[in-house]
Amino acid sequence: MREDGESGQRDPVDVRLAARLAGLRAERGWSLDELARRSGVSRSTLSRAERGEISPTTSLLGKLCAVHGRTMSQLLGEVEAEPAEFVRAADQTVWADESAGFVRRSVSPPRTGLRAEIVESRLAPGADLAYEAPPVPGMEQHIWMLDGTVEITVGDSTHELHAGDCLRFRLRGPTRFRCAGPGEARYAVVVLP
Repeated sequence: MREDGESGQRDPVDVRLAARLAGLRAERGWSLDELARRSGVSRSTLSRAERGEISPTTSLLGKLCAVHGRTMSQLLGEVEAEPAEFVRAADQTVWADESAGFVRRSVSPPRTGLRAEIVESRLAPGADLAYEAPPVPGMEQHIWMLDGTVEITVGDSTHELHAGDCLRFRLRGPTRFRCAGPGEARYAVVVLP
């Protein structure tokens, strides 16, 4: 672990990197032994890296990035600067899949050490999004309908949500979001990994 020569404090980027590595493993529900098996890195090295006792080498980061499906620049970009606590609407990240009729706005971007995230989603009339499996099994979601109507299928249960309705569930299997129209569906998603 790098230290600031004057203060003896641990490098803040290394502290955030250690927390992010632990978070990536936790998001997948893997034990240290499972991550060791998948990465080829010893359990003790992984444990020390996640606790911030060592600065990960390029080789170690390369192995972990491969297991987590990230490039090294993506991983480091997640930890280089502390995210802002206050984010103006104009500065919130918006991602659109125009061919699917889906727009996603990160109202409160994820932040290491904090669990909840709020996302605003918009579905165009006729949009039909299906997810075969959750990105993080057991992740909790709250869907709060803001405008329009959306049909949400979680496992074997289908719910039709109208403005003001709220659906809460844990992701354990397939989900589907469908907007039959006639207008756009807009809803807030609170995500708790």
